[in-house]
Amino acid sequence: MQQIFSFIIKNSNRILFLLLLGISLSLTIQSHSFHRSKVISSANFLSGGVYEKINSVEEYLHLREQNNELAIENANLKSLLFKTQDSAKIPNLDSLKGVLPKDIVVCKVIHNSFNVVENFLTLNAGTKSGVKPDMGVINSLGIVGIIDDVSANYSTVISILNTKSQINAKIKNSDHFGTLNWNGKNTGFVQLLDVPRLATVKKGDTIVTGGQSVIFPENIGIGTIDKLQTDTETHYYTITVKLFNDMTNLGHVYIIKTENSEEIKNLENQRKDE
Repeated sequence: MQQIFSFIIKNSNRILFLLLLGISLSLTIQSHSFHRSKVISSANFLSGGVYEKINSVEEYLHLREQNNELAIENANLKSLLFKTQDSAKIPNLDSLKGVLPKDIVVCKVIHNSFNVVENFLTLNAGTKSGVKPDMGVINSLGIVGIIDDVSANYSTVISILNTKSQINAKIKNSDHFGTLNWNGKNTGFVQLLDVPRLATVKKGDTIVTGGQSVIFPENIGIGTIDKLQTDTETHYYTITVKLFNDMTNLGHVYIIKTENSEEIKNLENQRKDE
């Protein structure tokens, strides 16, 4: 202990300099959006590289599991191409009709958090692949999340298991919609809020993305209704949705480029400003 104190006293000037330098850099980054964006981009680049190395080791240790996932993916893609039924029992992605192959970026999840209330994923695709913030991310089972930050080769995704995530969703074959949110509890379930009681709903009904979303195409699978509750104050349904996806076990995903989303958002923002 005495040696530690002696070291601190002997190097007090250097320690003070480093401390003040750290504080000044922190204040500069927080007060200037340009510096903050550069730091976030650099952090994505560094963390993405580390996560990719770790993911490579994990994949080597779980080759059989990865092969099974790829086999299911291939079966589903073949069913889309030839419009035939396969035995994998995966929800159909007919809603992707109209999305051109050039508007889909195939990439891999190299990091996935799911044990906190604000979860994120890291993907091995970035601006070099045409990825931008606010693009939707799905896989063969359904939605995964929304692109948040992007660097040259990597991107982070706001998972649907994030309490700040809000996605427009509806009851399949119905015009009744609500807001998809997560209450931070069970990784297998999310909540669909603000569905009016006039809606005809029952346990087992399928929930899909709604037509009001500028991020996801309409009718992308989300899950099935597991439980129905009525809010006594608003008299709207709170619906518990069992996800198609196992959000704790994600491999390859697809990023959907939505070219018109920025135009729609700018138009809506102009309307709000009037």
